[in-house]
Amino acid sequence: MAAIDESLTTFNCQPVALADVPVVSCEDFAEWLANDLDSNSSGLSALFGVPATQHSVRLYAVTNHLMTGRLCVMATDVGERYASLTRNVSQAHWFEREIAEQWGVVPAGHPWLKPIRFHHSYVRGRDAWGRTDDEEILPCVQPDGTDYFKVRGEEIHEVAVGPVHAGVIEPGHFRFQCHGENVFSLEIELGFQHRGIERSLVGGPTKRTLHYIETAAGDTTTGHATAYCQLLEGLAGTEAPLRAQAIRCLALEFERLANHTGDLGGLATDVGFLPTASFCGRIRGDWLNATALMCGNRFGRSLVRPGGTRWDLNDGLVEELAKRTAAAFEDVSGAARLMWDVPTAMARFENCGTVSRDVADGLGLVGTAGRACGIDRDARRDFPSGMYRFAQIPVSVWHTGDVFARAYVRWLEIQRSARFLREQLRALPIGGVQRDLGPLRPSALTISLTEGWRGEICHVAITDEAGGFAHYKIVDPSFHNWIGLAMALRNQEISDFPVNNKSFNLSYCGHDL
Repeated sequence: MAAIDESLTTFNCQPVALADVPVVSCEDFAEWLANDLDSNSSGLSALFGVPATQHSVRLYAVTNHLMTGRLCVMATDVGERYASLTRNVSQAHWFEREIAEQWGVVPAGHPWLKPIRFHHSYVRGRDAWGRTDDEEILPCVQPDGTDYFKVRGEEIHEVAVGPVHAGVIEPGHFRFQCHGENVFSLEIELGFQHRGIERSLVGGPTKRTLHYIETAAGDTTTGHATAYCQLLEGLAGTEAPLRAQAIRCLALEFERLANHTGDLGGLATDVGFLPTASFCGRIRGDWLNATALMCGNRFGRSLVRPGGTRWDLNDGLVEELAKRTAAAFEDVSGAARLMWDVPTAMARFENCGTVSRDVADGLGLVGTAGRACGIDRDARRDFPSGMYRFAQIPVSVWHTGDVFARAYVRWLEIQRSARFLREQLRALPIGGVQRDLGPLRPSALTISLTEGWRGEICHVAITDEAGGFAHYKIVDPSFHNWIGLAMALRNQEISDFPVNNKSFNLSYCGHDL
């Protein structure tokens, strides 16, 4: 029997020798994972496969523990089939579907084994459904060649939306099974772009690596860049200067403020409340322009660099950022309060798209989606890095799990992030912003967790004997949360899909890596 102390314990951005990761039997691996995950204090940050031999794949699981800040790692080798972990660990369900798709191994007994993207195994030349690399995918069926999920009965009808949408939006397919206006089931299909980001990172880091990281999810440029750079610094045994760490945190919070403000405006649009919608569209631009002052790019590209930041902030720029923060926060406060005070808007938010705490725990929802269900988790507090080790932001939690909760948690985070910005701008550490990195530790595994504006961002790197990337895994918070949107739509009116979709506001490209 595998016990918890048999796993390898590490901490955020702390490298460990790859040879020290325990490799156990599939049975012990499954039992350890089931015993190690407690929905109140731990979660599954990553589960991924790496080729071990010509005929086997090594699965690595990374679990997190809030109370101690520990990250636990364990591995097992599987052949063409293994007993599905999802039967006892529901958080593994999406990960196992990805593993089946990428590596051609079958998690036998998985309750809903379908591909989650439109691509094939690139190692074995086939995937777990027997599709080969040259096999054509028909647009009328699932990528595995089967029909979509269907509900049978009188007055049941099907509504298909996308993947091409009537707006500037990335491709994603939503298929509803409805009885009248009531949604019985929503099936979500993603991955139409075949981006291949993770594959491109193998063999790095190179000059292109940071570009790939910054574009993994463009609206989370700073979040992913920070996770990557902290991981690299851990492998090099180097820490960025304190001033650079503070500037990174400023950029992360500006990114959070811009997106949360935009989401409040989007939610107002979807219920027809135009005052808040119009105000927040403009105020989001104010937050983005503050980021542009820091580095010349509204989304934060070119700011975060391995070893620190590319740009420093002079006294005049710090003063200007403080003024803009105060003005933008005053504006967004007025715009948000307009909406909170209107009963007709609140009536569209409350009791709409409710996800229960039990469902959220079981699925492993993270970030605003999880905190809106009462899950008290935030990597800034639980696995702090950078300046978050010295300056805490209170975790924003609500309990109702509906559209209102997901909107209100954003509003709480806006208030607390703005306060954090004001404090940090008054007390920036003195010193440089860049430190050279040494060679990366060879044959090592490193995990980096950062709280992006959507939730937990997890990067895992495995280095080869020369210190290059033998494997690189990115888990965007959207990967955890898309299934939450599907659950939110059950027994809702189909006309409520837009406001529910915006209340999650998940990334298509962040899922398609």
